[in-house]
Amino acid sequence: MLSDSDRKKAARLLLEAEKSRKPVTQLSTIWPDIEIEDSYAIQGEVIKQKVAGGAKIIGHKVGLTSKAMQASSKIDEPDYGHLLDYMMLADGAKVPHENYCIPRVELELAFVLDKPLKGPGVGLLDVLRATEYVVPSIEIIDARVQNPRLIFDTVADNGAAAGIVIGGRPVGPEEVDLRWVSGIMYRNGGIEETGVAAGVLGHPALGIAWLANKVGVFGTVLEPGHIMLSGSFIRPVWADKGDTLHADFGELGSVAVQFV
Repeated sequence: MLSDSDRKKAARLLLEAEKSRKPVTQLSTIWPDIEIEDSYAIQGEVIKQKVAGGAKIIGHKVGLTSKAMQASSKIDEPDYGHLLDYMMLADGAKVPHENYCIPRVELELAFVLDKPLKGPGVGLLDVLRATEYVVPSIEIIDARVQNPRLIFDTVADNGAAAGIVIGGRPVGPEEVDLRWVSGIMYRNGGIEETGVAAGVLGHPALGIAWLANKVGVFGTVLEPGHIMLSGSFIRPVWADKGDTLHADFGELGSVAVQFV
């Protein structure tokens, strides 16, 4: 377990890495005794400083929801991060590649709430009842920590959250069988990855339920109007300068972003 001063030092390193666009040495290397509780505390300190600087929390993201990704990270549960207002991008936006350290993209379903969710005890049906609509999204993830990263590094780094692009057709949470929503990620017209939303814990709403129960322990409520990214059902796709990433969600439409 790290001291409070070391947690604050780690937060400062991450903030500087994001500002300079130069990944910092792995926190798990600097502090070999780091634990997952330290990582979430560091994440919280980073978010606290960003909010103090004028940023606004607009939701949360869930990551590492597939068994394969959990196995690769040597963990047995997902992780989460915070979404901030400056991360929101318009569908089709042209984004400066230089704004990121090492950007990649994922496709996932975003849940927008109209009722609060507070754990523990939140289940799939609770999430569906609390959701106003579900909409396709591309998440931009970035690494402010050098490779090879451990789960401690990724969690401290706000779950690698860096950008959100929302588009396509919003649907009611029971309008379609969300398990069978499929996605194809194209890069410059070529297919890079495909997947189906059931890859997120069997049902993407279960990603939101896990999140509500996880943060409920700290007294945090998932608030009406907030955006919840339920977790990617593809592997991350690299985004190089000049690339156009286009996610096709079939009947739910598509969403795209270009790195310039």
